[in-house]
Amino acid sequence: MDLAIVGPVLRPIRTTFDVSPRTGAWVLNVFVLFNLVGVPIMSRLADRLGRRRVYTSAVLAFGFGAVVVATAPTFEQLLVGRAVQGLAASGIFPAASAVVGDVFPVERRGRALGVLGAVYGIAFLIGPGLAGALLAVAGWTWLYLLSVPFALIVALAAWRILPKTVRASDERVDVAGLLTLGTGLAALAIGINRIDAGAVGQSLVSIDVAPYLLGAGALIAGFIMIERRVASPMLRLGLFRHRAVKIAAVLAIGAGLAEASFIFFPEFAASSFRVPSSTASFMLLPLVGAVAVGSPIAGRLLDRIGVRQIVTASSILFTAGLALIAAVPGDRVAFYSGSILLGLGLAGLLGSSLSYILLNAARETERTVAQGIITLFLGIGQLVGGAMIGAVAVTAGGPDAGPDGYATAFGVVALVGVLCAGLGVLLPRRMRQAT
Repeated sequence: MDLAIVGPVLRPIRTTFDVSPRTGAWVLNVFVLFNLVGVPIMSRLADRLGRRRVYTSAVLAFGFGAVVVATAPTFEQLLVGRAVQGLAASGIFPAASAVVGDVFPVERRGRALGVLGAVYGIAFLIGPGLAGALLAVAGWTWLYLLSVPFALIVALAAWRILPKTVRASDERVDVAGLLTLGTGLAALAIGINRIDAGAVGQSLVSIDVAPYLLGAGALIAGFIMIERRVASPMLRLGLFRHRAVKIAAVLAIGAGLAEASFIFFPEFAASSFRVPSSTASFMLLPLVGAVAVGSPIAGRLLDRIGVRQIVTASSILFTAGLALIAAVPGDRVAFYSGSILLGLGLAGLLGSSLSYILLNAARETERTVAQGIITLFLGIGQLVGGAMIGAVAVTAGGPDAGPDGYATAFGVVALVGVLCAGLGVLLPRRMRQAT
């Protein structure tokens, strides 16, 4: 729901606090950054303290962050609330997906993950419609305040229903790796966000960009060195011995880039078709409807035909969708057709395929950490995508971005989809459970 409403509220938030599209992108970027930093902490805590306890606490913290966002008097304080929400969200998805590994046998996991994907799709379906209705009659703050009762209901239900898992791991949180990776990703996002897409070469070597990118490269390299030496790494590099896991990590970055594109669709629609933000929210319904319909279908097909075919087809679909929208930015038929293709592609990747790969590559005691890997790389894609789209849109379309600016950014992401389709062909036909 939160991801579904970020796009519709982005324009009203920018208007409220008088910030540019490049600065406004940090409404997404801060959330994603703190989500990435929180994933290893929450994943490790979930394995040590139990999925139910961590999941419930994370949901309640997410509701608290929504209150901070809704009541923030300045843009900086709004970003603090988004940081709280991002940190809390890092304990939700990995723990929920790990429960699937605890409860369902290998041959039924694809179907179970497809159900989770369908719920994800339903939330995306409800979000834009709810956003459009509330934006038409009330302020954007109500969209965040409505998260509070949802959080209370979900936390209560989770505490009563989720299984109480035993303490599976006594490993400590990798603080050095956590700080190094978090700082490196923050520097990467800042550097990308400052790139001038109209003069990329000059921008990359400028004082505004180069120090951040060089610092990010050094910190991420240092993170890998730390992970090789520390006793309890936040990212178990041994999992990457599996070719499928390496491919899944790159695919997750690509899917994160595509998901970041979705966040900017309402701004693109509002500027392309000259409609208010409330109407632009409703224009997302074909996309989110495709996610809702495609997720359970992709989950069922995983068990029948294997992960290679699903990932390859999904990558082709999201590439075709973004390319169509980018090619004809002012055409409604192209926008809606491309949105449906993008939604079906995201359903196949985000709904179940990547989680399916990691669940079968990880041992029982590492299931939450394995799901955290997917969340980590999805977040990297979202972080890079949010920073990149904001930068490209402004430099290609002017200070207010506009249809041409966003179309150029979507075209860049479509090129990444071509790489994802090629990687999908390299996946194994069937995944075997690790022992």
